[in-house]
Amino acid sequence: MANTRTKLSELDPVWTQIVSEARQAVDAEPLLGGLVHACILHHTTLEDALAYRLAQKLASADMSEQLLRELIDEAYADDPTLGQCARADIVAVYDRDPACHRYIQPLLFFKGFQAIQAYRVANWLWRHGRKDLAYFIQMRVSEQFSIDIHPACKIGQGLFLDHAHSLVFGETAVIGNNVSILHSVTLGGTGKEDEDRHPKIGDGVLIGAGASVLGNIKIGACSRIAAGSVVLSEVPNCKTVAGVPAKIVGEAGCSQPSVSMNQLIGAREK
Repeated sequence: MANTRTKLSELDPVWTQIVSEARQAVDAEPLLGGLVHACILHHTTLEDALAYRLAQKLASADMSEQLLRELIDEAYADDPTLGQCARADIVAVYDRDPACHRYIQPLLFFKGFQAIQAYRVANWLWRHGRKDLAYFIQMRVSEQFSIDIHPACKIGQGLFLDHAHSLVFGETAVIGNNVSILHSVTLGGTGKEDEDRHPKIGDGVLIGAGASVLGNIKIGACSRIAAGSVVLSEVPNCKTVAGVPAKIVGEAGCSQPSVSMNQLIGAREK
């Protein structure tokens, strides 16, 4: 029975698929062989591959790739939920992004996925009282990916950042599970107030490009925020809001807006 449990614990469909796709990618494009081997095929787990890729992306004259790799390895070893969230994030990108055709793409090429995994390490540091190192990771993510996520921000699993550019998530922001957010979105405050001052985004929410959600307000589960909207008040579950300031313009249109990614006002699930 002990051997059976060990074998079951080693099953990892996401990593198995990534490795299979990596081998196919090397066969199809030998010029990428060095990158694919270094980032995927030289590793035995997704956590190892992520630690290598993130350290490679975040290294600078201030902190070497080796030191970052050791730090990220420590985070993954201490908190298995970091790897679980990474798998959920990969599946979310694959399921919701029509430009994503393989599981290897987020790991190798998509800065939104990479930035979120780096944030998760920074959040682990923050929770362990290592706040200066957390700020360092935040700084490097902002410099490298144009995504500014405070390490104290709370983010669930299955997050999809579509195009992932010019994003700002504040210190006390909370993002639930299975949320989809397009580019140029701000989850910010309304002034210089201290303490709890940022939005709380429910599960399954879809936030369109260029939207700003400001203040300590709740965005209800499975709601939609239209592109370019400025949301200053709470949004009930399963509603669509649009405008400046945003107002309710209808129902969400389906049970899972963040999965359907349908951003047409008045559209219904088919």
